[in-house]
Amino acid sequence: MPDDQEVHKGLEGIIVNETKIGYVDGQKGRLVYRGYDIETLASKSNFEEVSYLLINGKLPSREQFSEFNRKARERMKLPGNVVEFIEKNCGHSHPMSDLRTVVSFLGALDANSNSSDLNLQKSMGEDIIFRMPGIVAAIKRKWEGKSIIEPLPDLGMAANFLYMSSGRKPTEEEEKVMDTCLILHADHGSNASTFSSMVTISTLADMYSALTAGIATLKGPLHGGANEQALKMIKRVGSPENAERVIGEMLGKKEKVMGFGHRVYKVYDPRARILKEFARSISAKSGKQELFETAEAIEKAMISKVGGKGIFPNVDFYSGMVYESLGFEENIFTPIFAFSRSAGWVARSLEYVSDNRLFRPRSKYSGEMGPIEYVPLEKR
Repeated sequence: MPDDQEVHKGLEGIIVNETKIGYVDGQKGRLVYRGYDIETLASKSNFEEVSYLLINGKLPSREQFSEFNRKARERMKLPGNVVEFIEKNCGHSHPMSDLRTVVSFLGALDANSNSSDLNLQKSMGEDIIFRMPGIVAAIKRKWEGKSIIEPLPDLGMAANFLYMSSGRKPTEEEEKVMDTCLILHADHGSNASTFSSMVTISTLADMYSALTAGIATLKGPLHGGANEQALKMIKRVGSPENAERVIGEMLGKKEKVMGFGHRVYKVYDPRARILKEFARSISAKSGKQELFETAEAIEKAMISKVGGKGIFPNVDFYSGMVYESLGFEENIFTPIFAFSRSAGWVARSLEYVSDNRLFRPRSKYSGEMGPIEYVPLEKR
């Protein structure tokens, strides 16, 4: 072992970048976007405005917001060749595989995708964000064997996403819940998928490549797929009466209880607090009240057993329940996550490449030093 430096598996605790975009305070349970607390943005803003904030560093003026909205509503309608591509190629693997492939296909259609010009990169990034609701909704419809629906010109991104997914205009409450979910998931520090996007953009690759990398990373069950697993676990517990026993058995076997614990938060995830109240309300109206009560009983059991270790509900615990109450199957949960996180991926990629340095970490070698004598194949 020629290198005597300490190994930080997963880069835990290593500072790789300086950012002005977002901050996660794991000790106080705060999430900040450009200086704004997440609770403020969730209650007063919308996804379009938050996307603008993350990318541009400040909230838009009326004129800037109008122009950003105009572009969003114009580009939500997918080009015919993209719709044709989804109809021909999607619906066979996991929807995250479909999403990864469609975003990569968008890059193949863009004549500017080989350029590292910062303004072009920003334009590409915005284009991907604006197309995300249409892409994810189209993939959902394809999986259900239904025709793809075009957006309505008078609806914003959250409402149009629900409309294109279901064919029904959402209620004001449904739109607010969806908008809030998108805001809560838009950015969250140097998480695995964001870091993956930044590593890719650091090579001066295009924004399509950066977001394709982010989507590929988000697919894993330890990252974006955790909300699917959390909902499955809640359903497996079955009822509030079973929570104490099942959770005790899982902890006794050292099984991971999905939706609990976080690498950064050592207190209650502020996003989970917001989603819990939405889950309480919308599950009751969608006939899933027992599901929420089961989740709440699981939360109580977990906090009593491991809360002292800093293990509390994270954003994944209640988000799956909210999505199901809005009419989404479990396999669409992570694509929705990707739709919202696209804003953070674009913002962080632009920020990093504007003062770029190619990522090039080192590994500590622990193999044979040799020299080992080579034995020809015929003598082995």
